Amino acid sequence: MSLSTVPSEHRLNEHEPGHDQHVSTTVYGSALAVADIPRFEMAEDEMPARVAARFVHDELLMDGTPALNLASFVTTYMEEEAEKLMVENLSKNFIDVEEYPACGEIETRCVNMIARLFNAPLNDPNAEALGVSTIGSSEAIILSVLAAKRRWQNARKAAGKPWDKPNLVMNAAVQVCWEKAARYLEVEERYWYCTPDRYIIDPKEAVDLVDENTIMVCAILGSTYTGEYEDVKTLNDLLAAKNEKEGLDVHIHVDAASGGFVAPFVNPQLEWDFRVPLVCSINVSGHKYGLAYAGVGWALWREKKFLPEEILFTVNYLGSPQVSFTLNFSKSAVQVIGQYYQLLRLGKSGYRAIMTNLTKTADFLADAVAGVQGGQKFVIMSKKGGDGLPLVAWRLKNKEHYDEFAIARHLRSRGWIVPAYTMAPHTESLKLLRVVVREDFSRHRCETFLRDLNEAVKFLDQTPPEVIEHLKQAVQPRARHAHNPGKSSKSTGKHGHGHHGRHEKHSLQGKHGKTHGIC
Repeated sequence: MSLSTVPSEHRLNEHEPGHDQHVSTTVYGSALAVADIPRFEMAEDEMPARVAARFVHDELLMDGTPALNLASFVTTYMEEEAEKLMVENLSKNFIDVEEYPACGEIETRCVNMIARLFNAPLNDPNAEALGVSTIGSSEAIILSVLAAKRRWQNARKAAGKPWDKPNLVMNAAVQVCWEKAARYLEVEERYWYCTPDRYIIDPKEAVDLVDENTIMVCAILGSTYTGEYEDVKTLNDLLAAKNEKEGLDVHIHVDAASGGFVAPFVNPQLEWDFRVPLVCSINVSGHKYGLAYAGVGWALWREKKFLPEEILFTVNYLGSPQVSFTLNFSKSAVQVIGQYYQLLRLGKSGYRAIMTNLTKTADFLADAVAGVQGGQKFVIMSKKGGDGLPLVAWRLKNKEHYDEFAIARHLRSRGWIVPAYTMAPHTESLKLLRVVVREDFSRHRCETFLRDLNEAVKFLDQTPPEVIEHLKQAVQPRARHAHNPGKSSKSTGKHGHGHHGRHEKHSLQGKHGKTHGIC
């Protein structure tokens, strides 16, 4: 029976598996268009590729628009030439170095370019830097913590000292991957906590937390809350003095996930990288201000002694012996290819131009937000002029009958995804909003956002508190059941995501009721 001879009413009413009505000249004229879509179990029968693609496309329409997602640091724009290169290489497994040697060479080139950007001590122009590509900064950070822990343990064993109680000193405002690394690798978390007037680590107080069991100190180049850079140079000087006085050998890891591709071009005189003697390792996210699509990060070490042999694996994979020091094994090559394209395409001048423009846009936005209602509405919490990431964080200046979350909800009705959240533990009474200025957030788009922000404030000023509270309550149940309409997570526990671990007490969330900043 050909499609042209299948009556439409027959296609609609006949539901027998395998019947011709599963193929239609129109997607929405097929019986599948009025059937349940599989959610938790595979269907018995196939469906046409065009129909499956349309149904998945329709599901994804519920997502926000990436270009209007001002919550995320992750790149949402790459040139067509880069996207074409990535699509052409989708089927390549990056780990198959024997079969895809060019991909391995490209990774090596990226590692060396980035290491030299971070002033790695490579005196010979042909010297090979020590680093690796990762899925993102989370993997890079876990690898760095693992390397530091093993190096510390080896030194303790050699000295005949206990090696079972390692600790890690860091700001409680770190990204959640640091908490994961410490928990997974059984390292004690020693936090410096933010205060109402300071959101980045106090170097002296951080060094005071260091003892003989400290495997390293974390410094953040770009807080996810306010975008501020922590003072790596002062931290280094104080830590060096303590190392000498107490016979310690503690080094610094710089979490440059967001700032690593910004500071070298906007604030080159800032000393935060391998120019600082105690910096032993650095991570950076290529998929943030490295301007590549999601799924690529980089871990770099100063020299070989910071990467113990026992965490390196030599494997014979598909006929070729390879040294591996990643958590992940198989992965697509396209993210590394996308990163290499950007490094090659832009060069230092291209990155400098983009990061300078982003900084100018962020400063323009900060001034405009600060000037709302004659400067009486908001307080800016982020830095300007390249002294932090190109983002704007702000809060309400006075107590209103609405809060920052209400502003975020109203902006969402205009399509903007702007996060509202509370500050890190011990300062969680502070609420703030944050806009990340990415490459595709142009001055024109910024002005459109400011128009909508002003309209949101005007609307909320004029809206009775009862209405605002009603809107708040209406949004919360919708968010809870978005993944499983009509059913509670409790009744479908095996499929729910939101309630697992709600009662755990070992994380920052469990101890303080405070989640990490959006990244």
